[in-house]
Amino acid sequence: MESKLGICNPAVVILVNQAVDRQKRKSLGEAELAMNSYKKWSEREYSRAQRLTAIIFGGIFFWIIIPFFIVVGSAFVDPWLSLPRFFHRWASTIVALVFMVAGWLFANWTVKVQFSLGRGTPIPLMATQRLVVKKPYTYCRNPMTLGTTAFYLGIAVWTGSLSALGLALVYPVGILIYIRQLEEKELEQRFGLEYLEYKQRTPFLIPHFWARRMGYGKN
Repeated sequence: MESKLGICNPAVVILVNQAVDRQKRKSLGEAELAMNSYKKWSEREYSRAQRLTAIIFGGIFFWIIIPFFIVVGSAFVDPWLSLPRFFHRWASTIVALVFMVAGWLFANWTVKVQFSLGRGTPIPLMATQRLVVKKPYTYCRNPMTLGTTAFYLGIAVWTGSLSALGLALVYPVGILIYIRQLEEKELEQRFGLEYLEYKQRTPFLIPHFWARRMGYGKN
C-alpha cells in the first residue's frame, strides 16, 4: 500500500528533494540579491552637504522622536498595566543625567568620527566609506548603539517608569539584530580581512575595558 500511495517511491523522494533544493536556492538567491543591493548602497559616496543633511535628520530621529516615543508611550502603558513608579528624587535624577550625558557624548563622538574619518554617517544607506578603527571604535564595534542605548535608559530612569525601560530597549534590540544579520556580513564582504581582524580583537557592544574585567567574549 505504501508503494501505491507513493510514500516510499524513489521517484517521489527525488521530486521532493528537488523541490526543497529549488526553494533553498531561491532563498539563497534572494538573500544574496538583498546583500548585493545593500552593498551597492553602502559603497556609494555622498557629498559633504548630503551627509550633513542625513546627520541632521538622523539627529531629529535619535534625539527627539525616539525619546518622545519612550516618554509618551510609557505615560499610556503604565496606567494601563498599573505599573508602579521607581523614581527616588535626587538619586534617580543623578543616575539619569549620568546615563543621558555620557550616552549623548559617546554617540555624537561616534558620529563625528564617522563623518570625518569614515566619510559616512550613522544612516545605513550612507555608511562609512572607510573602515574606522580609531576611538571610540577601539572600545567596541558599535559605539553609536551603545551611546544611544545609555541615553534612552537615562530617559527611562528620569521618568521613573518601568514600561519606559522596556520601550527604551526596543530600538537598540532591533538595531543590534540588524547589525548581526546584515551589516556585519556586508562589512566582511566590503573590507575583508581588515574587518575580520578588527572584529576578532574588538568586543561587539560592551566596551573593551569592561569586557576584559567581566570576561565577556569579543564576538
